[in-house]
Amino acid sequence: MLIYLDTCSIQRPFDDQSQLRTAMESEAVLRAIQLVEQGDLDLLASETLRIETEQNPHSRRRRFAFGVLAHATRFVETDSQIESRARQYETAGLHPFDALHLSSAVEAEADMFCTTDDQLLRRGSEAETEPTRVLTPIALIEEIES
Repeated sequence: MLIYLDTCSIQRPFDDQSQLRTAMESEAVLRAIQLVEQGDLDLLASETLRIETEQNPHSRRRRFAFGVLAHATRFVETDSQIESRARQYETAGLHPFDALHLSSAVEAEADMFCTTDDQLLRRGSEAETEPTRVLTPIALIEEIES
């Protein structure tokens, strides 16, 4: 199974863990990363993930994200098809980087696109993303381990 973890998912373990939702999403992200490291899931990385990670001003978060991305079995470069689909997602209300993340996953035919961003989750779930399903890391782990 090919998954795409967007930047906010990868960074979730660094967020304030005092809220139950954040703590549960962090555990799910860490479990997904563990499954990738074990070879039970395939991770898709993208040029958009690389660029957004490079822009992170926090060195610890940046190192962690690049460590996760190093386990990717596939990498997708941004091309005209990805840009075109991203523009469609932007007209549906997605922010430019979010649209590029989702478009990269869809064009590479990832099975699942994981995000902890509520707006991206809602708008991405309403958009045409076949064959990619947009879901939270918690939903991903529930599905895989059930």
